[in-house]
Amino acid sequence: MSDPYSGRHPGTSHVAKYFSYAHLPAHLQEVSRPFQELADQMIGALPDGPELTAGLRKLLEAKDCMVRAAVDALPERV
Repeated sequence: MSDPYSGRHPGTSHVAKYFSYAHLPAHLQEVSRPFQELADQMIGALPDGPELTAGLRKLLEAKDCMVRAAVDALPERV
């Protein structure tokens, strides 16, 4: 499998990999997908650098919060 971020700065490609969502259950994929789409859009539009890496890290943090909110919204399992 080829790396879609090959040729990018290691900091960019390192953070970008955490936006994958295929491993999540379907209801959490729906929450996570827009964050990967935005990350991919920003990586495609902006040059590598500390601000891109910082922005991706903050976007990743937001994605993690939204996924946790979706998990919290699930009815508790007995």
